[in-house]
Amino acid sequence: MNLKGRDVLSLYDFTREEIEEFLRATEVLKIRSKMGEIIPILAGKKLGMLFEKPSTRTRISFEVAMYELGGYGLYLSSRDLQLRRGETIGDTARVLSRYLDGIMARVYSHKDLVDLAKFASIPVINGLSDKFHPCQILGDLFTIKEKKGELKGLKLAYVGDGNNVCHSLMLGGAKMGMRVFVVSPKELRPNEEITQWAMEDAKRHGGEIVLTDDPVEGVRDADIIYTDVWVSMGQEGEEEKKKSILKKYQVNRELVKHAKKNFIFMHCLPAHRGEEVTDEIMDGENSVVFDQAENRLHVEKGILSLVL
Repeated sequence: MNLKGRDVLSLYDFTREEIEEFLRATEVLKIRSKMGEIIPILAGKKLGMLFEKPSTRTRISFEVAMYELGGYGLYLSSRDLQLRRGETIGDTARVLSRYLDGIMARVYSHKDLVDLAKFASIPVINGLSDKFHPCQILGDLFTIKEKKGELKGLKLAYVGDGNNVCHSLMLGGAKMGMRVFVVSPKELRPNEEITQWAMEDAKRHGGEIVLTDDPVEGVRDADIIYTDVWVSMGQEGEEEKKKSILKKYQVNRELVKHAKKNFIFMHCLPAHRGEEVTDEIMDGENSVVFDQAENRLHVEKGILSLVL
């Protein structure tokens, strides 16, 4: 399967078979990495990493991934470019395409990312936007398969704000035939159009998308419980309101009693301990949070190896 040159903006753009190809590449590269191998399949390749939003995992995982594949990752904050001084995204994309082999961008507006991909002649990878977080969810799917041995038919309960992570979990889970329950208050539910896309894909692949505002029903018999911060970067003005609305959606000892005994707990990090999740769950025996974080590195190697 040839994915060379493809943009990675949203999992909606990929078939189930193409997602499986990303996961296979990730598995191979993780095994070889654990054996201490450096695999220089991207020798001479250069990835520009454009950050409007700072990030621990996204920056380090992409930079180390390029190093381990023999390439070079160039960090570019928004302060380093002329975008803030009026240069258009189109002109920036055209120039970067003359210098680089790929662009990873972590941005506020998904439209900016789409415009960047429209004018660039090299692959553009979404490191996060206000709508989607595909690299995170590819890593999550890999982690679930690693821990559970399969994806199809598993129940994943996402508890919290219907944000970009939630959107991509619905889309990725639907493609893989999972049962994704979004457990959130009605005023913070995910985007209706994206939810409809996921529901249509779930029907095609034998999965299910369910929205509920009842935390207990949402996590009942879940194989995976997943949460994220209640207030994303750039939403600080809504902090008190969102914390008030989401108070009963904390993942804690009482809530997880309703899941399967062998459930796994996931969080894309950073975590605000004591808000969306308690310490005993984050650090408990069911938590795979730090394996999940490590797998961001391996899945990014899988993505880069295929699209570059």
